[in-house]
Amino acid sequence: MIEQRKLSEGDALCLLDAQGIIAVSGIDRLTWLHSLLSQNLKNLVPGESAEALLLDPQGRIEQVIKLIDDGETTWLMVDKSNTETLLAWLQKMVFRMKVEITDRSAQFATVGATTASPEISFLSNDHPLIWKDQWPGVVTGGYRYSTRAVDYTWFEHLVEVEKLDQLLAGKVLAGTMAADGLRVAAGRPKAINEVDEKSLPHELDLLSTAVHLSKGCYRGQESVAKVHNLGHPPRRLTFLHLDGSEHALPDVGDEIRVVGEENSRGKITSVAQHFDMGPIALAVISRSVPEDAALEVVGKHGSIAATQEIIVPQSAGSVANIPKLPKLNLGARAK
Repeated sequence: MIEQRKLSEGDALCLLDAQGIIAVSGIDRLTWLHSLLSQNLKNLVPGESAEALLLDPQGRIEQVIKLIDDGETTWLMVDKSNTETLLAWLQKMVFRMKVEITDRSAQFATVGATTASPEISFLSNDHPLIWKDQWPGVVTGGYRYSTRAVDYTWFEHLVEVEKLDQLLAGKVLAGTMAADGLRVAAGRPKAINEVDEKSLPHELDLLSTAVHLSKGCYRGQESVAKVHNLGHPPRRLTFLHLDGSEHALPDVGDEIRVVGEENSRGKITSVAQHFDMGPIALAVISRSVPEDAALEVVGKHGSIAATQEIIVPQSAGSVANIPKLPKLNLGARAK
């Protein structure tokens, strides 16, 4: 808790778990990435950060990608376990575009903080490689469903592995559990936790930071637009305050139930202790779960009471508000 408070106040740094780092260079890099991913990237300014999704044809999330451009190279940051899959897919999509793709994962570590620290970041083409999280804001072309007030600022610095000890010497360090507690408190979804094989960006409120709704075609765009304008996502991300009286935290994957029911309505995706809020969690639950329902988390620790704080509301989607056409009484006309 002490480490987490220091991290929150900007007095500590956190050496994050290893990430995959892919460098894409060449004059066509931004146009090429723009055509493949969900975000508007063709005019990405050197030093600017972005977040984008690689979707399947049905609009489900395959990759969540953080990007920084330095004017010559675009740096992609992904969860370590997804690096080889993304690298192989990108290499297959080059065709005649003038791009070069390099796996730089072994050369960089990632350091997180609530304030930017250019002095520790790798300088590439005179730009420090610092990714700034846009959450809980809304980027140009995005759309936020949540109205939950959140105070969250987060930066991730690419640091050369060979200089890591030297650059962090004398710095106050916090553990990854401290960083994750700040993320969970902010309702910020993370690919390795909240995303599964069925995830739609609408369910996690990722239209706000990772999708440009009016850019040109990309894989999955039609499905994204259809759910946003005409339908509703089948699940929704919610924030949970947990009963801490039993001094036990649930496990990721534990079932969510409405009190009084026996069937599962979702699952825990992230769990944390917060220095101010106490035990908290993120969960992905069925859209049909009432927003004011009393919930319980069921797992090996028994039943733990939970109250919702809405991130993605039941009303998410159907923003076009197109009225239904009246039914035609064809039988009466035939008579």
